[in-house]
Amino acid sequence: MDLGIAGRTALVLGGTRGLGLACARALAEAGVRVLLNGRDAAHGEATARSLPAQAQFVPGDIGDEHQRARLIEAVSRIGMPSIVVTNAGGPPAAPFEETQLAAWRASHETNVIGPLEVVRAFLPAMRTARFGRILNITSFVVKELYPNMALSNSLRVGLTGAMGSLAREVAPHGITVNGLLPGLMDTGALQRVIADRQRRTGQDEAAVRDDMARSIPMQRLGTAEDFGGLCAFLASVHASYITGQNICVDGGLTRNVI
Repeated sequence: MDLGIAGRTALVLGGTRGLGLACARALAEAGVRVLLNGRDAAHGEATARSLPAQAQFVPGDIGDEHQRARLIEAVSRIGMPSIVVTNAGGPPAAPFEETQLAAWRASHETNVIGPLEVVRAFLPAMRTARFGRILNITSFVVKELYPNMALSNSLRVGLTGAMGSLAREVAPHGITVNGLLPGLMDTGALQRVIADRQRRTGQDEAAVRDDMARSIPMQRLGTAEDFGGLCAFLASVHASYITGQNICVDGGLTRNVI
């Protein structure tokens, strides 16, 4: 299927690994010029060279106010993106009583303020062009809370609410805003959750992975390859009437009706 977005520019935050990279790869395969963001310059440059279309690496930690400003400035010089994929490493796993104020502040900056400020920077150009796609990689926890994930359960919902409000405000201007909600995906982010569960239960990694897989109707953990295609479709011209939605990619894990 021709997605109708060849030649457009996309910024993919956290785009050098895992689910962000899966989205970047799917967009590049659709002919999109991809700007990959990440913190590891050597890895980021190599990843950009590996993509099947023109791609560039733009360094920066969106959880750091000054690096975020430099990232926005650099992207603006390269070319204003009409597709923005927000993605940030999930907050550390922990029940509420084990969380500290510093962790709440740092996670809020990375997982809420960072994505919002990057999107804010590129909205005017999207509005002028009357085309924009904002896609937020968050988590299935915005629909069904997960144990020992107090920070993620809270902050992911906060970003989802803000982006849901934005979706309704910019819809008349040809801009869509949607959430991509991964379930238990076999990426580096899940490895941190696995390590936390090992520490709490005394199980080895294989046992934790087996328990997680059995909790999913499809009986397996998800992969990055399961994820990228939806991102590319929602960025396409064929998804112009889909906005304000949060779509799970979780093998049936989420049990909520809505």
